[in-house]
Amino acid sequence: MPLWYQISVAFSSLLWHRTKSGDREAALQRLIRMNQLRIVSLIASATEIVCALGFENELVGRSHECDYPPSVKNLPQLTSPKFNVEGTSYEIDQRVKAIVEDALSVYRVDAQRLDELQPTHIITQSQCEVCAVSLKDVEQAVCEMVSSEPIIVSLEPNSLADIWADIQRVADALGAPERADSLINMLTARMDAVARRARALDKPTVACVEWIEPLMAAGNWMPELVEMAGGANLFGEAGKHSPWMTWEELVSKDPDVIFVSPCGFDIKRTMQEMNLLSDKPEWTRLRAVQSSQVFIADGNQYFNRPGPRIVESLEILAEILHPKAFRFGHEGAGWIRYDGLI
Repeated sequence: MPLWYQISVAFSSLLWHRTKSGDREAALQRLIRMNQLRIVSLIASATEIVCALGFENELVGRSHECDYPPSVKNLPQLTSPKFNVEGTSYEIDQRVKAIVEDALSVYRVDAQRLDELQPTHIITQSQCEVCAVSLKDVEQAVCEMVSSEPIIVSLEPNSLADIWADIQRVADALGAPERADSLINMLTARMDAVARRARALDKPTVACVEWIEPLMAAGNWMPELVEMAGGANLFGEAGKHSPWMTWEELVSKDPDVIFVSPCGFDIKRTMQEMNLLSDKPEWTRLRAVQSSQVFIADGNQYFNRPGPRIVESLEILAEILHPKAFRFGHEGAGWIRYDGLI
């Protein structure tokens, strides 16, 4: 390592620690120009955003769920769940509810390790305290332990527009707003192409299941994706949190397509619980079952990650709803048809 670089690193570190809060923005800009960013992402979608913006080399830490691109798994893991993540969806739901009812945090933040990494930025979220480390957990850890006084960037995606806004927010915080413009334009162009083609097609009714027991429909950006893919969404409202629903409501609507992508579950994990639906006496009478229009998708990697791969999520829905019009090649990895076998 050349001497000039070592000197610049030492000077930057000294500058960061001694700067008063009122001058932190100027100090940040100097650090950005000197390429001294040290980014910690504590939510999987944010990690994908950081990497898509070209800042993967500046990542120094991640959450326990950050696994894409695969190379980020080599980074230090800074969070962990406080509950046993094994078991049925019902058991997981009960464990999480018990923690939340006691006004406790669902996840741990390793504040000591976080301090050792001396981050300049920590990216977290305030959208859902069950899905990932919350903003208040991060703020508490930073207040108590982290001496580098990092900038905290909190994301709160509830709709597609919010996802684009969050990408811009991250890029702005990292001093590269123009990178967001390029990325967002590329992603929206791909999605618009799907939506334009789907407008002329028939619209099957779709029930999106985000949790199996108890039953939960998909909300937030999912109703928008269904509409863009050429479907008619039956449960959940765009921009609003995912609602609970009853089995009786699902039977009553009798959808053309049942789409199951539980939050945090991959296809294999979801398959283990499909009997909770297929064992019900009304199951075989449902229109979607009789026409072999029940599908399982990877809800962990795609639909519940509000980041760049929301485009692939739309493509999966499009080729499921309109296989003759769309063939993106996600079958087998992103989704499968459920035939009742485990």
